[in-house]
Amino acid sequence: MSATDRLRCDVLVIGSGIAGLTFALEAAKFADVVVVSKRAAAESNTKYAQGGISAVLSPDDSFDEHVKDTLIAGAGLCKEPVVRAIVEGAPRAIKMLQDLGVQFDVRHDSATAVEGELDLGREGGHSKRRIVHAGDITGRSVEAALLRACQASPRIRILEDHMGVDLIIPARFGGPERCVGAYVLDCETSPDPSRADNANRIARVLTITAHATVLATGGAGKVYLYTSNPDVASGDGVAMAYRAGASIANMEFFQFHPTCLYHPQAKSFLISEALRGEGAVLRTLDGTAFMKRYDPRGDLAPRDIVARSIDAEMKRTGAEHVLLDITDKKPEFVKARFPNIYAECLRWGFDLTAQPIPVVPAAHYMCGGVAADVDGRTSVPWLYAIGEVSCTGLHGANRLASNSLLEGLVMGFRCAKLLEQKMGDRAQRPALPDVPPWNPGEAVPSHEAVVVTQNWDELRRAMWNYVGIVRSHKRLARAASRIAMLQEEIREYYWAHLVTRDLLELRNLATVAELIVKCATARRESRGLHYMLELPQSDPRLQRDTIVRRGLPATLDGV
Repeated sequence: MSATDRLRCDVLVIGSGIAGLTFALEAAKFADVVVVSKRAAAESNTKYAQGGISAVLSPDDSFDEHVKDTLIAGAGLCKEPVVRAIVEGAPRAIKMLQDLGVQFDVRHDSATAVEGELDLGREGGHSKRRIVHAGDITGRSVEAALLRACQASPRIRILEDHMGVDLIIPARFGGPERCVGAYVLDCETSPDPSRADNANRIARVLTITAHATVLATGGAGKVYLYTSNPDVASGDGVAMAYRAGASIANMEFFQFHPTCLYHPQAKSFLISEALRGEGAVLRTLDGTAFMKRYDPRGDLAPRDIVARSIDAEMKRTGAEHVLLDITDKKPEFVKARFPNIYAECLRWGFDLTAQPIPVVPAAHYMCGGVAADVDGRTSVPWLYAIGEVSCTGLHGANRLASNSLLEGLVMGFRCAKLLEQKMGDRAQRPALPDVPPWNPGEAVPSHEAVVVTQNWDELRRAMWNYVGIVRSHKRLARAASRIAMLQEEIREYYWAHLVTRDLLELRNLATVAELIVKCATARRESRGLHYMLELPQSDPRLQRDTIVRRGLPATLDGV
């Protein structure tokens, strides 16, 4: 029997990226908050975000133009009120980060620049320069500032190396139909086949009850073989919400970043879209610029178009990559504007200032997720989803560059404000029911961890080969068959063995893969990030969200 602990709090936050930490900081003004982080608290997708945060801060720009650019990129599936709410929340969010000590780059390039005026970059799909950045490590700077502030708050407790197992829904044991927290694995105590004392290790699963539970777990890039995401991006929030009965939306729209460094050992190091915003050009191996053949916006077309164009060129020529060329810019400018990217490329043998570098697309951002409104409300009472784990209608069928960090910031603010109103004083909060502790049943430590690694590899390869940038009915059917077989093996293994972080991640990724295939199969058209060989055009009648719930097939909302 596993050792168990109980913990109560006002609000439980699962995830420690920009959305979760922004929310925690705001919620700590009126509540006691527990933040669960699967690894070190700083390890999140946010930390690896390079480009910046889109925000209307120039007199030459406007909220209307930012909204318009977002709607165009979203290919008809954005919800304009949501887009406007997020866009209009940007200036306040940027000011908050500056107050926390984030040093965004300022202009030094013009005699007319006002002292302290932010240096605004431009990226694909944006009609104006509106990207606030801290060199090319914006995410790292933002994550560090938010984490410092949260660690300094007496009302925020951060549990590192802890991972959500499942959400607690009392209706399953005779209680109310709402979320009251989660079972959480202490990863430091879970069995580890590499240790000699594995047989004696007992997984410690905490029962954490909370008046409100907020999912801020980020994306699921690890469901694909090649991704720009860190290892933590295993779709945990979507999978847990799906098992809890929440509505999931638009999982077919998975964004592939067009430009990741092509090198066997570089683990798909992201090459920021900001390079193309500053004039970098995509070329075939013979040096030919090709993007104008696919879109009049050329190298600054939205990401779905650029990724498909690169994929088409690679298939046409048989090349394993294309080239990204910024050698027309002065070396001093490139080194100053992109110091981290320059240094990382140099580490792998490529001088960004002197030669075009090899790049390929890689899975980058989950535009679907747990269906939620702009304040984070989901279909399960007292369960909220913010940031990349949510699907609100901000991104539609394709995310506009640098709207991701912005979404996490603004949704963190808005969700905290909503809960402050809902929870009111302690006397008004709904009582927490008695919750049974985690029950491992007859599970024992595993002596065959190879089962996990084998299924992990098979799953990710199947998704890359069959459910990637370009899809077909036959590929999706093959993927569904392979995933179903793998899920059966994973279920059998899960119930027989004590939980570990690797096992939980595999279980969650298999669920995410199932949802992506179900949604992709239901959408019989091409739109945004979802491109079908047999159906290359969008169908106006299908300008609707794809919705899936546990036990039900995926359907286009209203169809």
